[in-house]
Amino acid sequence: MPKVEILTRAEAGRLLKAASTAAPTGIRNRAIMAVMYRGGLRVSEALDLKPSDLDPIEGTVRILDGKGHKSRTVSLDDGALAVVQRWIDRRHAMGIRRGPLFCTLDGGPMSRSYVGQMMKRYADRAGIDKRVHPHGLRHCNAAELAAEGVPINVIQVHLGHSSLSTTDIYLRHIAPADVIAMGRARTWNPEV
Repeated sequence: MPKVEILTRAEAGRLLKAASTAAPTGIRNRAIMAVMYRGGLRVSEALDLKPSDLDPIEGTVRILDGKGHKSRTVSLDDGALAVVQRWIDRRHAMGIRRGPLFCTLDGGPMSRSYVGQMMKRYADRAGIDKRVHPHGLRHCNAAELAAEGVPINVIQVHLGHSSLSTTDIYLRHIAPADVIAMGRARTWNPEV
């Protein structure tokens, strides 16, 4: 795996806040970042979503064609749902009735490269010096879940990993909390 720089919760918040809350593109961009960050979605999964894949009553998002053509359902917290609902309302007000949930302002599909470039612009605007990219929001989500004590098998289903060993390797790479805690708990007196 390449070197991973995990965004802190504060950095992720600054990244999302860098998007405009008034312009349609900012509202949309904030919503797609919220779904990737809080739902742990891959960029391709987020871009493939249809409005009907979101259930605001249950607080869920249905990924119909994830990696390996597997489907899964993830939950979104109320904050992320509110951000996405704001985009849905704006999208509707603009007359966009069909196509992907996250679309261009004329209803067309968005590209993965646009999302990556957009996130780099927002990272610069937010003063984040780390490498910021769409998959990094998924890493941030997984690291936060692990730090919150969510069982690894639940994280596995949430991320859509087919194997628990994949999730274990993923988490050890991005969130080595046990290793850090062990090292911090040790004591040494250099005066001895």
